[in-house]
Amino acid sequence: MVGPLPALEGIRVVELAQNIAGPFASEILATLGADVLKIERPEGGDDARGWGPPFWGGTSTTFQTVNRNKRAITLDLKDPASIAWLKGYLAHADVLVQNLRPGVMDEIGLDAASLMAANPRLIYCSLWAFGAKGPMKMNPGYEPMVQAFAGLFSVNGAENSPTARVGMQVLDLGTGIWAALGCLAALMRRHATGQGCVVDTSLFETALGWLTVHYAGFNATGELPKRDRGGSQRVVVFQAFDTADGEVVIAAANDRLFAKLARALGHPEWGSDPRLATNALRVANRDLVIPAIEAILRTRPMSHWVDLLEKVGVPCAPIHDLRQVAAQPQTEAIGIFQDIPGVDLRAVGLPVSFDGVRPPIRRRAPTLGEHNAEVGAPVPPAAKAGESA
Repeated sequence: MVGPLPALEGIRVVELAQNIAGPFASEILATLGADVLKIERPEGGDDARGWGPPFWGGTSTTFQTVNRNKRAITLDLKDPASIAWLKGYLAHADVLVQNLRPGVMDEIGLDAASLMAANPRLIYCSLWAFGAKGPMKMNPGYEPMVQAFAGLFSVNGAENSPTARVGMQVLDLGTGIWAALGCLAALMRRHATGQGCVVDTSLFETALGWLTVHYAGFNATGELPKRDRGGSQRVVVFQAFDTADGEVVIAAANDRLFAKLARALGHPEWGSDPRLATNALRVANRDLVIPAIEAILRTRPMSHWVDLLEKVGVPCAPIHDLRQVAAQPQTEAIGIFQDIPGVDLRAVGLPVSFDGVRPPIRRRAPTLGEHNAEVGAPVPPAAKAGESA
């Protein structure tokens, strides 16, 4: 069965973006059926092409992952003829996704006002480091520095361990999702009004969005959140524990589940202890109950506790590495790993299905300038000179 491509079929997207956030935004749109044309500089293209090892098919796996389902051309954005061609192409496009260095689009005449004057239906989506306004508007930024600046380092990890970044591109990928969601909402509005609009998002805004619960607590109490191994200081029991041979996360997130956990651990009296009767009391008395639980769990292997807790209905999970996750029957059942055609590389597909069907990966990431002739893009002056020499 072919995936549900018609969702965005006929939508033309131009991507002037590199690294991860912008390309991931347009990759989402491409996988949902849009025709995405990626534009890269002739000299080396998107920096992410070289972000390895590992490499696959001569290109980094990072680039392969966030640039599938697209076509690609090269354009010299310093060449007036190339800019004129691009403006003509954008006059008939539906969406522009860009994350070039702040100020560049204005410098080369591709600012939102100019392009939307020529094409009022255009949705102009920009992904910034720190936002479209404010004193840091023009600052560039990458994932680790924005994680640090926005406070994610400060809440990640155990209380007595060094601060650390979240161990994946949570801001790049999250900002890509917000950008794609903004473009979809703008397309819906355009369907009703006939007018495009400007969509802005940033790594900084995404970071603050992930911290929404933390900021609500801070704004209410004025107290900084403490780092916790399980990621929460607001729920007890809700964290990772060592067992005799591995780690397990236990999420007894309400009074009923806590009582079940207490019985399973051989301490049914905890469930009726007035000091532990509610979550708020357990949070206040966490030093009373958490060490006791830790001491019990260390006496048996992880598999014993997972089997026992699952039988009595207490949510729990072993801490897996990527190899273990890939081997899980559940991972196979949901069919989220898909083959990228032409490069024999397995990748995570779009985490959404329609009528039970996940949108497919239709094509590999493009080689540099692969579709120049197909699209009719101008040949960069340097390339012309080289050909005539």
